[in-house]
Formats: sequence, C-alpha cells, structure tokens
Amino acid sequence: MQNMRHGAGTISGEVPLKPGKSFLLSGSLLFVALVWGMMVSAQEIVTSHGISTFGDLKYSADFTHLDYVNADAPKGGEISVWTQGTFDSMNPYSTKGRAGALGNIFFESLLAGTADEIGSSYCFICTTIEYPKTKEWVIFNMRDDVTFSDGSPLTAEDVEFTYDIFLEQGLPSYRAILGQKVEKAEVLGTHRIKFTFKPDIPTRDLIESVGGLPIFSKSWFEKNDARLDESRMDAAIGSGPYVLDSIDTNARIVYRLNPDYWGKDHPISVGTSNFKSIRIEYFGDSNAAFEGFKAGAYTFRIENTSKIWATQYDFPAVKDGTFFKGELPDGNMATGQSFAFNLQRPKFQDIRVRKAIALMFNFEWSNKTLFYGLYARINSFWENSELAAEGVPGDAELALLKPLVDDGLLDAKILTDAAVLGPQSSDRQLDRSNFRKASALLDEAGWLVGDDGKRRNAAGELLSVEFLEVSSAFDRIVNPYVENLIRLGVDAKLSRVDPAQYTARTRGKDFDITNDQFAMSYEPGSGLKQYFGSEGAQESVFNSPSLQNPAVDALIEVVMRAQTKEELHVSVKALDRVLRAERFWVPQWFKNKHTVSYLDIYEHPDPLPPFSLGYLDFWWVNPEKAAAMKAAGKL
Repeated sequence: MQNMRHGAGTISGEVPLKPGKSFLLSGSLLFVALVWGMMVSAQEIVTSHGISTFGDLKYSADFTHLDYVNADAPKGGEISVWTQGTFDSMNPYSTKGRAGALGNIFFESLLAGTADEIGSSYCFICTTIEYPKTKEWVIFNMRDDVTFSDGSPLTAEDVEFTYDIFLEQGLPSYRAILGQKVEKAEVLGTHRIKFTFKPDIPTRDLIESVGGLPIFSKSWFEKNDARLDESRMDAAIGSGPYVLDSIDTNARIVYRLNPDYWGKDHPISVGTSNFKSIRIEYFGDSNAAFEGFKAGAYTFRIENTSKIWATQYDFPAVKDGTFFKGELPDGNMATGQSFAFNLQRPKFQDIRVRKAIALMFNFEWSNKTLFYGLYARINSFWENSELAAEGVPGDAELALLKPLVDDGLLDAKILTDAAVLGPQSSDRQLDRSNFRKASALLDEAGWLVGDDGKRRNAAGELLSVEFLEVSSAFDRIVNPYVENLIRLGVDAKLSRVDPAQYTARTRGKDFDITNDQFAMSYEPGSGLKQYFGSEGAQESVFNSPSLQNPAVDALIEVVMRAQTKEELHVSVKALDRVLRAERFWVPQWFKNKHTVSYLDIYEHPDPLPPFSLGYLDFWWVNPEKAAAMKAAGKL
C-alpha cells in the first residue's frame, strides 16, 4: 500500500507480478509469543520525527535530504518504460478490472521509508508522531501545508476517511488485517489524528501500518460518488508529485509532474521526482516490447530475459552509444519468483503429487541451456538475506517448532531435517534420478500409469496439469518442463492467455499452476497474513496457492510479536522452514544485479542505495546529453 517513493513502484512487464478458517496458537507456543510480546516500560510518551523497528533512525530531525540522492538534480525531460497487456481501470485498490500501471503514483502517506535503511519510517505528511512505549495508540501531528493536486487542503478528515474506506471497501485480505489491528481512528483537530489499537495484538508494525496508508481525498470520493472496490477509469486525485496527463486505453499512460506540488522542498522529496513526465507504453508481449525498444518506442528497459540479454543487445543504438547497456548492483532479496500450485485443486492437496511435479523442473539444465548461466536458484522465501533458513534448526528455532509438533500441527521431521532445497538435477533436460523419484511418489499417491502411458487415479481421472501463463517469454522455459511431465505420464500442457483472462482466472483461482512472486520484506509483520494466512486465503490475491495451515498461522503470530532483531530472525527462519516444507511452490531463479539498457541521457546517484534501483524516483535527465541527442536527431 505504498506510493512510488524510493523504489516502491517499478514497472515489470515480463513476469506477472503480485481471505479460510483461523486457528489459535497452541498453548506452549502462545506462552512463548506472549512473553516475546510483553513490554516492560512504563507509559512514557515518545515524540519523534520517525520510528524504527529495531535501533535508531539514520536521519536526524533536521536532515536536509537523503544521503543517496543528488540534491541538485535538474528537473525535466521524460522517462518511458513498458508493461505488458491491457488495462480497463485507473483504480489500483480493487480486484475489479485490470488497473493501469503505476496507478498508485498519485497517493502519499503520513510516513515514508527510504532506500538505504531497513525498518525506518519518517514523518512525511506529518511533522511528529506521539505514542506510548506500549504502542497502544499513536497520534500523527500533520503538516498544515499539504494539498491535493487540485489545491484543496489535506486534513485529518481525509486520513480518517481513508481508514474507513479501506476498512469497508478494501481488498478482503487487507481489510481483515486492518480490522484486527485498529480499534478506532479519531480526528483530534484539523491536522491531528489518533489511531487506537486493539489490545493483546502484536505491536511491532502497528504505527507503520496505519502511517503507510495511501491518503485519499474525501471530497473527491464524495463528489464523484466513487467506491474503492469498483473499476473506474477516472483516477482519484492525490497529494503526490505526479498527476495524470493522458490515457490512450490499452496503449499508453502518461503521468505529468505537478509544478505546484506541495512537497517539492521536503527533505524526503529533495532530489526525487526529477522527470517532467513518466510514460508507460503497453505491448502485447515481451517480444513486441523488445522490438519497440530497439525502435525507440520507450527509453528505459530492465531486461529480465537472459537469452535476449546475452544474444540480442547488438542492435545499432547500443553499438553507437545511443543506448547504454550494463549491469547495476541489486542488494535486495530475491522476489520469491516461482511456479505456484493452486491448493484448491484436489489433486494438489496430496503433497506427494506436488513433490513429484517439482522434481521434473530442471533448474540446472535451464540455467545452462536457456539462461546462459546468469541465475542462481531460489530456495527460500527470504533468499539472498540473513533471514533464510539453513540446514537443520538450531535450539532457538526448535523452541518454536517443537510445540507445533507436539500439538500435531507439524511432522516431527521438521525438527531434524535440513531446510528444503530445490531438487538438484543433471545437465540433461530429463534427469533420470529425479524421474524415478517422481514416478515412485505418484505411484504411492495412487496415480498409476495405464496402457496409454497416462496416469490416472482409482476413479479413472486423468492427472492433468495446466501451466497458466501470460508472457510468451516463458514458453521456452515451461515447454521443456511440460515435456518432462508428459514423459512421467502427466497430461501436462501450457496455456498462454491474454492479460485480461489471466487476471480473471488467477483472481478467481481458476488455474492449476501459474507464475507468482512472493515478495517478502526484511522485517515482515502482518503482511504475512495476506500471503500465507488462512483467513481469507481462498479469495486473497496475494495468497495465490490458497495456503491454509495452522502451523503457519501460529508462526506468523510469533513473527508479528517479535520485539528484538534476534527474535525476528529466529521466528522468520522457523516460518521459512515450514513454508518450504509445504511444497506449494516450485522456486525459480534470481540474480543479484539489474541488467538494464536505456537512452544514454539518464544519470543516477553513484553509488546507488542498496535497496532500490529507483529509476522512476531519483534518476534524472542530463540536459547536455539530451541536447546532444536531440541535435543528432536521436531524441
């Protein structure tokens, strides 16, 4: 629920991005969670310009700009990027319709994060926050100079309205979490609002959660009789630096810098929002998008297709220096990109079937043959970070896992087995050893091979598996996987659909296996319920597998109650270990660098901050380079 600021909003067109019953904590685990969640300090009131989960804030109250930006970056020029598919809505907060790319660019929040810290949030639309050590409530003292793009003032009533509309009309998974956290929101004055939290809930990310709500204009919604849960082409106004310039439905969206933006001199804004316009170009598939890039249809491209990167960036604009081509560091954890099983399908409710299908994806062969050795395997939901579970659990993890085993919620093997890794394969497309393991698993699960070479269960039902894809770029990856499964006796196929169909089918959980990303954070909290919680799992757009697991629910509560970095790391590792043991995904691949190409008029801070490439945020146009390009007829 963030705006574009400092890396929250990027465009990726090649890999599709991204509420069951509830369970109580087991008795002994509840005791552990409550002990971790207890606060011993008195009702001392903290007043601060920001909040950090663990440790101190990096920036003092009188900082003038973020360390990683160019405070003197010129304003002007355009950056253009691509995305895939179509759109029929400019409301990014509804499951109805397909929202236009970067549709949340208009909205800002009370607090803002940075790209060089983990767990810190600073007052942005507020000046200070007040809260007791116990975090039973928080008061935001708001700035009195903030305006929406139409010039109307942003007040505490707009913040209260935003909270109310999210609670009433927001995405079901988010609505459920918000309702569990907040007791009430109260307007204390024109620019002062208080959130009171419900008792006996984890307190770690409460303030950040409400402070991170995008703020809507109450008067705009009332004047236009608009709802948050509807599909509409009228974009709601916000207080952000960009406004909607123009729309060419299913072809193009242009956002324009607001010259009257209230926050242009705010310390968090200095050196950001440097482009006069941001243009989004729509293409039917990645191949068409690449051809469009070569022809100059847009100016910035993150290349996510290894074959194209390795073999096709020899076109004239790269050779003559018109386009830069290179690698930039990426300090983020992996995105959790994977093939995700739909656990609502009866055939996938047997873990042996999921294990067997996972065994037939050969990452090693794919990386060597298809990816030119550019990638590493994802194994953890927190891959490329210190939060990933490794080896067998240590004593601290065992203290969390054993009560769940004792209560019958987990298999005892979780206490002694090493954390699940992706299966190792040979450099041949069909790994014979994994083939035999998968065959044995399916035989054991009752899916036997008949005279026609197809696997059926006792009821005569065919074991069919459909991979639902929206990007042609995945054809060369999925097709060998499908071939391996067919040789195993599975009736496997790849179905590529248009973006509208893909959106409808994935949201309606009408798929067998599809691509997804489980993008985790370094300090996870209540957002875990949206991705992995049982409540609302069957409808959640984030929990694509519809995972409903009482042990996972219990560990999420422990993660949410962690009060020290050590407690957080231990609980996340335990959760990671349990999630991986459930085998509801087939993890794919990642690389720790950005492969980018762009019109060589753009510049960026050097070094870049560790947690964001920030190309739509704190990059800028070099006026001299742009003038030279224009004089040469290249711009």
